Amino acid sequence: MTRIRVPLALAVSSIAASAFAAPAGRTVSFPSGSETASGYLAAPETAGKKPAIVVIQEWWGVDDFVKGKADHFASEGYVALAPDLYRGKVATDADTAHQLARGLPEDRAIRDLEAAVAYLRTRPDVDPDRIASIGWCMGGGYSLALALAEPKLAGTVLYYGRLVTDPSAIAGLKVPLLGNFGGQDKGIPPEAVRDFEKKAKEAGKSVDFKIYPDAGHAFASSKDPKVFRDADARDADARTEAFFSRVLKGK
Repeated sequence: MTRIRVPLALAVSSIAASAFAAPAGRTVSFPSGSETASGYLAAPETAGKKPAIVVIQEWWGVDDFVKGKADHFASEGYVALAPDLYRGKVATDADTAHQLARGLPEDRAIRDLEAAVAYLRTRPDVDPDRIASIGWCMGGGYSLALALAEPKLAGTVLYYGRLVTDPSAIAGLKVPLLGNFGGQDKGIPPEAVRDFEKKAKEAGKSVDFKIYPDAGHAFASSKDPKVFRDADARDADARTEAFFSRVLKGK
C-alpha cells in the first residue's frame, strides 16, 4: 500500500471564510469491511442520477470547512460525501489534530474511503460512473491514494497533498489529476510537485498541477490571514470547479 505521510506544519485552523454557513447536509452510515463508517452527506434535491464527489477531510476532521465544501458542491449539482475518518472526533488545536492524524490507521482510512465510493455507487441519485474525489492537506494525500485504489474514478483533486514517489504507483495511475500547491510549502516543496508531474506526463497520465509561487501550505483552507491567500484560493477553486465540470458533467 502506498504510504501517506501527514504534513505537520499547518495553520492554526482550517475553516475558510466560504464555509461559515450552517451545514445543510446530514450524517449517513455505510459498511466498511466488518465495521460501520459514517460521513457527512450533502445532496441536491433535484430528481435523477447525478455525479458525486468524495470530500476528504484535513487533519482537523470533518469540521465546518469540510461540511461547507460538501454543501457547496451539492449546490453545484453534485452528491457530496465527506467520510469521517476519525470516527466522530474533530480537532480544534494543532496538537490534537497531530495526535488524531498520527493515530489514524492508514489501511482503515483507505478502506473507509473505498467504502464511501461503494456507498455512493449504490445510491439511486448517483451515477456510479461519475464519481470523483477531492482533499486538502492530509486529505489531498488520501485523495491521491484513493485514485490509486479506485482506478475507475472520473477524476481526483488534491490541494497540497502528499505525493507518491514510487514509479510503479505513478505508472499505475488511471485517474485524471488536478493539483493546487504552494511554492513556499516546506512539507511539499515545488521540486517534488514538478518531479511527480513530469514523471506522470512522461508515462502518459492526465495531470494538471499548478504551483502558486507566493503561497504556503493550506493557502486555500486556512482562516489564518497570514496563511490564507484569497486570490490564489479563488483561482485554485475555479480550476477545481472547471475540472469537475469537465470530468463529471462533460462540459
